[in-house]
Amino acid sequence: MAATPDLGTARTASPDLLRSVFRRHAAGVAVVTAQGEQPVGFTATSLNSVAAEPPLISFGVGTSSSTWPVIAETEYVGVHILGEHQEELAAVFARSGADRFAPPTTWHPGPGNVPLLDGVLAWLVCRVVARIPAADHRIIVAEVVVGDPGEAGRPLLYHQGRFKALRD
Repeated sequence: MAATPDLGTARTASPDLLRSVFRRHAAGVAVVTAQGEQPVGFTATSLNSVAAEPPLISFGVGTSSSTWPVIAETEYVGVHILGEHQEELAAVFARSGADRFAPPTTWHPGPGNVPLLDGVLAWLVCRVVARIPAADHRIIVAEVVVGDPGEAGRPLLYHQGRFKALRD
């Protein structure tokens, strides 16, 4: 039986509490891309499988993000699952003001003209079906249109504020 939490150490809800708790939650790392006047993309650790029938995914995006104006209007997004060898790629897409699609990033236009990153573990192209307001973010729900599960590989994780690889 699990131990009862010590309520004497409990903290009132705050942004710091949420960040502290989620630093302990290991998350897979993905890059979401879309095509506007220029390609845009960002690193996401909020990717979720929502349903299998129809195949739906979700992720969160901040409305102050430079990618939001394109995500707010686009019909299709690309979702890329990063491998443990792609820490630098994840960092580039997480960095504000970076030219994310400049070398050494390699990519090509995919279905729906979505920018597809080369060398990722797996990718999906999805049609956006909902943009749900959530404070200063939007939860994007998208239906999978096409994808490639790729070859077996080890995923990149985000934990304790850093990118990490799985340990055996």
